[in-house]
Formats: sequence, C-alpha cells, structure tokens
Amino acid sequence: MAPLNQTTSNPILNVLKDTQYTWLVTGAAGFIGSNLCFFLLENNQRVIGFDNFATGLEHNIKDLRASSFSKNFEFVHGDIRNLESCTKACSGVDFVLHQAALGSVPRSIADPLTSHAVNVDGFINMLKAAVDSKVKRFVYASSSSVYGDSPELPKVEARTGNVLSPYAATKAINELYASVFQKTYGLSCVGLRYFNVFGPRQDPNGQYAAVIPRWTAALLDNKAITVNGDGTTSRDFCYIENVVQANVASALSPNLPNTHVALNVAFGQQTSLLDLIGQLGQLLQVTPQIQHGPFRNGDVLHSLANTSLATSLISYTPKYSFEEGLKLAVPWYVANHAQLSVNAR
Repeated sequence: MAPLNQTTSNPILNVLKDTQYTWLVTGAAGFIGSNLCFFLLENNQRVIGFDNFATGLEHNIKDLRASSFSKNFEFVHGDIRNLESCTKACSGVDFVLHQAALGSVPRSIADPLTSHAVNVDGFINMLKAAVDSKVKRFVYASSSSVYGDSPELPKVEARTGNVLSPYAATKAINELYASVFQKTYGLSCVGLRYFNVFGPRQDPNGQYAAVIPRWTAALLDNKAITVNGDGTTSRDFCYIENVVQANVASALSPNLPNTHVALNVAFGQQTSLLDLIGQLGQLLQVTPQIQHGPFRNGDVLHSLANTSLATSLISYTPKYSFEEGLKLAVPWYVANHAQLSVNAR
C-alpha cells in the first residue's frame, strides 16, 4: 500500500525542512502511528517505531521497511507494559509521539483490567522512560471521551464531565499523570484529545473497529449496517492528516506554556450517524441497508470540539473537512478492501 500523501500549511512544520530529529512513535503499526511514521520519514526525519502488534498490523511495518526512506526507520518490537523495553526505545530520542493504547469503549467495559494495564501502567512506563532519556517533549493520544457526561457543546478543554467508561477513565488518568510528570520532573507534555479520527490505514476488521471503516466494509460486502440507537447521535469526525499535523506541531511548537496542556483535535463539525451513512452510500453508489440496535453503554450522544486553543498554541489549522476527508478515505478502503479482508482471516 502506498503511503498517505500528507501536506500541510502549518508554519511550525517548516522546522522539519532544516533539522533532522529522532522521533519515537509508539503504536507504530497502528492506524495513527503508521501515518505519523510515513509523514515524518517523508520529511527526512529519523523514526523509531515501537509496537507489540496487539492491535497494530504487521503489514504497516513491512510497508515502512520497504519504502524509499527505510534507512531512517528503525523498529522495536516491544510492549509498553515493560519498562525496560520503553527505556530502550526512548534512548537518544528527541520527541515521543505516544499512540500505543487499547482503544474502544466497549473493549474497556468487557475487559477493564487489560485496558488499565496498557493505557495507564504502560503510559507511566513511557513517561518514566522519557524523563530518563531527557526527551524534549512528550506528545500523547488522549481522547474526547474525557468529556464524559458534560452536555456542553462545543467541548472546551477546561470543562469536562464525569467519565462514562473504563477507557475514558484511563485517558483522564493519563492527563493527570502527564501533568504531574511535567510539574515533578520537568517533562514537557501535550495531550491531544482526538475526536473520531478516520482515514487510510484504519483497519475495518474486528468487533471494536471504528465506525467509518467498518460501515464502508459492510457496504462493499452488501451487508446491513448496524446503528446503535436511532442514528441521530452525532460525532466530530476528523481526517487523519489533521491529526498528524497536530502531533508534529505539538512537538515543535515554541508557544506552549510551562505547564501540561490538553488540546482538542478535530475539525469542529457535527455529523449525525444517519448523515454519515447517506454520504457513504453516495460515494459508494449503493443504497445502505440499516438495522438498529440498542444505544451502547458508555457512549455519549453528541460530540463537537472547540479547537481555538490548539489554533493559538500550535497553529492548528485542520486542512480537511469531514466531507473532504471522506472523499479521500473511501477510495483507499475500496482499493484495499480485498487485502484487508484477507488479513482479517
């Protein structure tokens, strides 16, 4: 599979043209992690990928190793729950982009202990390794799930509610620990609260797959789409390139305060699940079959981000709207559908 062609107008990223840094990307075999690796390598950066393939895909690492810039890529097969592996991966690193985690609210409800072990214990290991290796900045994946039961829209970073799932609790704990590590050890930390990221390299397989790739795959296979609830539930869908921009800009920005910050990463647009299905049907030129199930425990009804803080601190200017991103993502899923189906077997 060809790497995602990622360009951005964010002025902070011009720094990459003049300096080669060493970046550690955890979860490098996953959706967001692999896209980060490709972007950095395409911009002449040195990248260390770290993954245990619990949810990541080996072919993403094979693609990186087979690329024309593989000389700048190193892969460490390890688990963030092992401090020694984290310390080894962090050695000589300038910036950490920590994406490794067990995602999914339903998964965390079914198995809260493993979610905690990976998302919290593994997170602390990475923080400790980053401190010991004296990295310049630690950027990590938080989640919009930390807003919990807060009804306020759009979501503003300073105001959160009560979390509704073990997964959301792990992300809230991450933010707390990152703040403590910055105060105690001087480790510069930035949390990125992702809002429903989608795009190329996102796996449509498995019971915990994200909704856009899962529904696209179902429509390609002439299967019915299962909607949890009546379909009026809304999300702020964010194309992967916007997320890549936010990660790298967070690492490089000179405008961050001396305290931990958490930033919303989204486009800032509400789309209902029924609207999403309609647009997928148009792009694929099919008539979706819809069946409704119960609303999922731990989910929120509506999500919408205010991104003004990210704009002011890291010059975050999301390049792709939901509709523009979907027009890029769907052809990728169509082109790779057969191979992804084979990988799922």
